[in-house]
Amino acid sequence: MSPEYDDIKEQAVSVSGPAKKKKREPRKISMTYLQNAALYHLQRYASSSENLRRVLVRKVLRSAHHHETDEQEGITWVDEIVERYLQSGLLDDNAYAETKVRALRARGNSNRMVMAKLSAKGVPTQVIQGALTSTGEQDGNAETEAAIQFARRRRFGPFAEPGKRDAKREKSLAAMARAGFRYDLAQRIIDAETPEDVLANMRYEEI
Repeated sequence: MSPEYDDIKEQAVSVSGPAKKKKREPRKISMTYLQNAALYHLQRYASSSENLRRVLVRKVLRSAHHHETDEQEGITWVDEIVERYLQSGLLDDNAYAETKVRALRARGNSNRMVMAKLSAKGVPTQVIQGALTSTGEQDGNAETEAAIQFARRRRFGPFAEPGKRDAKREKSLAAMARAGFRYDLAQRIIDAETPEDVLANMRYEEI
């Protein structure tokens, strides 16, 4: 079993321990139960194939720990379900990644942050890079627009309240750096005179 499943197992066991006595007793796992759980999850949430796998494996491990059953059998069922849903189109990592890329960029996420967040959902690097390219969110224009949106949302630079801008400059630059934006790009946005200067006169560059 992979180290990742070992980590999931530790989390699952801790959830079903004494500190969680009030939680509902986990059900015994069957293929039918896992299929229903997978469909219910997909009705509520967009998901990558790996993220759905993790959700189902946690159920398997909690159940196996509680009922002392064979966890490997359940994990095999999970893999079969995920593969079947990929083949049928119920799961589509490329479409999921493209949708997430557009949403994350619209909220002001940098290229690096988009990569990190989708990687955390189990999306392969090549799929994320393909989604960035196919959606047009890979180039310098998209990165600049995301940086502007981030600064606007956080009220940095010319978007700050009057009188508070200078005092926030260094913290604003540091926040944009932590968010994955290049220092020179952050500096040009933070030091722009007015929001209009940022939006109309920003010099776009390739990443």
